[in-house]
Amino acid sequence: MIKYIINIYKVGLSVNRKRFSLSTTHIIMLGFLAVILIGSILLSLPISAKDGQAVSYIDALFTATTATCVTGLVTLPTATAWSVFGQVVILLLIQIGGLGVITVLSGFMVFLQKKMSISDRLLIQDSFNLNSLSGLVRFVRKVIAGTLIVEGIGALLYMTVFVPKFGPRGIWISVFNSVSAFCNAGMDIIGENSLIDYAANPVINAVTCALIILGGIGYIVWWDVIRVLSSFKSKKMRVFLDLTLHSKLAVCATLGFILLGTVAFLIFEYNNPETIGDMSFLDKLQASFFQSVTTRTAGFATVSQKGLSNASCLVSLFLMFIGGSPVGTAGGIKTVTICVIIAAAIAAIKGKNDVCLFHRTLSKEAVGKACAVCCMSFIILFISSILLSFCTEADAMDIIYETVSATATVGLSRDLTPSLGLFGKVIIIVTMYLGRIGPISLAVALNSGKKRMNIIKDPVENISVG
Repeated sequence: MIKYIINIYKVGLSVNRKRFSLSTTHIIMLGFLAVILIGSILLSLPISAKDGQAVSYIDALFTATTATCVTGLVTLPTATAWSVFGQVVILLLIQIGGLGVITVLSGFMVFLQKKMSISDRLLIQDSFNLNSLSGLVRFVRKVIAGTLIVEGIGALLYMTVFVPKFGPRGIWISVFNSVSAFCNAGMDIIGENSLIDYAANPVINAVTCALIILGGIGYIVWWDVIRVLSSFKSKKMRVFLDLTLHSKLAVCATLGFILLGTVAFLIFEYNNPETIGDMSFLDKLQASFFQSVTTRTAGFATVSQKGLSNASCLVSLFLMFIGGSPVGTAGGIKTVTICVIIAAAIAAIKGKNDVCLFHRTLSKEAVGKACAVCCMSFIILFISSILLSFCTEADAMDIIYETVSATATVGLSRDLTPSLGLFGKVIIIVTMYLGRIGPISLAVALNSGKKRMNIIKDPVENISVG
């Protein structure tokens, strides 16, 4: 698979050097599309199916898309529909999708000790939406090494539960779950009920939540926290203050939304017998915390999403749409984006010209990009909801839950995915792809190309807003 992707990558670079060149945005988009198509072909082979009978291509394409886009919505149960070969293909797609196609290809180039051209470095910069070309090779090495280390630790911790229960197969289950959780994919090979059977297991809950948070908070925050801790002076107690603005926003928003979700789910579901109503208080708290974390685009479930109250569903939709943090494995519009939008709204209400956070003024480009990403994600969500409503007679809440989950690459469903028809599957496939690619591509497009001076401007005229 990697060989074919590298060839496509090289073709993209060669085309990029011509006058009708592909932009880095186009290459990233085509890279993800190539991985999905190759994965769908492999999954459509009889060897990928558990019973030896090839699944329909639309289901293979759906599975390849949900794995590469690290979403987790499935039309066929991952544990019972796919053979070991099929599960390996799915795991590779999740890993490539979580890290990013360009990161994986760049990692192979680094491993083979091949020199990276300026075009290669621009691709890496745009795929991570970084502001500088310096230190990119070292950044890729750190990302891949850090990912493998965290996933390895997660797998070992999972084994303490899964190996005693499943025997040697528990090793494979642990590895699969660890990669899926860190990449915020939400796919598992335990059974058809996700992690509902482990709702009261503290090890599974703690390890899964930790992997989801570490993968979703973003690599930039990792290195920034490590930088601050490595130069930490016990007398000053300035760990948080020494973080960059990006890290402060990501950490505060992540903790704030997790706390908000936990409290909301605990209150709204406390007496709900279909979810946590029959649990002890500690188990209710644990399940509420997990639900709050998994809605950050992870897709695992320890309670039935179909059984959630309407209030909890609305909270879930809000948290899913926001998602994780930039330069990580999560989807959604991102925590930093929503912080910028809220700060811009507050500044407008107060009549201020500048948008400030933590005593730092944000650039107009950052504010504009945040608004653009949010608007584009909402447009994708709105159109997909309308189309899916036209194709299915399902409940409106189930449809919106499905489309938000696909747009934000979450993977949680109110049992609608398996019942989708052909057109419904196609709509969700496109939505997952646009959800994974759209905001990233828009951010790259807004940050690429040469800036042109507007010598002649159109006349200014006031309008009424709000």
